[in-house]
Amino acid sequence: MKYIPPGLIVALLLILIASQLFFAVLPFRRRAYIPVLVMTALGFALGQAWDYLGLPSLRLGQANLLPALGFALLLQPLARFVPRPSREPREPGPNART
Repeated sequence: MKYIPPGLIVALLLILIASQLFFAVLPFRRRAYIPVLVMTALGFALGQAWDYLGLPSLRLGQANLLPALGFALLLQPLARFVPRPSREPREPGPNART
């Protein structure tokens, strides 16, 4: 545990909390949770890049908070473009043995 930075743990918890809030509160049509989680994680990564560039931000420990939440919120409409595996079963090929 001493090799895991505390900022990483805080950021992961914030990503999970924010994605759940975005999924529950934002008024989009029915959508899957995984794309919302991916866009939230991407927003938090952009927020960390913002902090890495030295731009002003509000921090919570080692995790950048304000720009990360802003980027995550702005990326939520793009969640519908995240590819997902289809739920339909695949048909066996013509050479498949039964």
